Amino acid sequence: MFAMMNDLIQAAAQQRYAVLAINCFNLETARAAIQAAEQQRAPLILNVYQGHSAHFPPAIAVPLVKALAESARVPVALALDHGKAFPLIGQAFRAGFTGLMIDASSEPLAENIRQTAAVVKMAHTAGVCVEGELGHIADAPTYELADASVKMTQVADVLPFIEQTHIDLLAISVGTAHGLYPAGVKPKIDFQRLEELHVVSTRPLALHGGSGTPAEDIRRVSEFGVAKINVGAAVFEGGKRAVEQALKHPHAELADLLGLMESACREVVAEYLSWSGSAGKV
Repeated sequence: MFAMMNDLIQAAAQQRYAVLAINCFNLETARAAIQAAEQQRAPLILNVYQGHSAHFPPAIAVPLVKALAESARVPVALALDHGKAFPLIGQAFRAGFTGLMIDASSEPLAENIRQTAAVVKMAHTAGVCVEGELGHIADAPTYELADASVKMTQVADVLPFIEQTHIDLLAISVGTAHGLYPAGVKPKIDFQRLEELHVVSTRPLALHGGSGTPAEDIRRVSEFGVAKINVGAAVFEGGKRAVEQALKHPHAELADLLGLMESACREVVAEYLSWSGSAGKV
């Protein structure tokens, strides 16, 4: 079933689990995530990152994901991830995405509010979920806790941001990072800050940078209002490793390589789903 993202977020918030938002950029990565969600009987959000939109534009992503979702046994929403370009956000809205993220977090608070409120005004005419961001997510390849701490969401900004934008979902920074961490490095979530954000926020929270986050932390964050967890890099890395191994065989066929990539991606998604609390919710 092709689902409205707000429905999935509200159900997760009420029942205190987190829906996974899995990045995809083609048929194989979208289908892998949906098949994993069916295996786990879990609701699912498919994310299309702005940086992948040239390869997987809204006009292609929507009919492809809809076709997969309509034959799936679980609800599947489609969201734009880290949208910064207003023309692209508009394209995604008109094409039929059911979730839009506007990421103006690098701007001063007033400008972040202005840009986010403009997207909300458009999106809410069709019941589309809008996710805004406060703070800035660190980069995993160069992760340092001190740097991640400086970029964390400020508690005092939360209520003014929500009240002036009317967002549906708040992306926060509490110590995780985008991408893959160096060997031996694990992110450290500031659970005290997360609890403080949960107390003041009147909206569900979204945690970005789920890849590489310890399983026990992924299980725990939904106790503090996190209703959505983004996972992308770990899924792509699993698919990439499968292809690299297969390429060691000189007669590998392209179709077989794509099949191996899809299977590897599906296994990674299934593992993260099992940690999120969303398994068995459908």
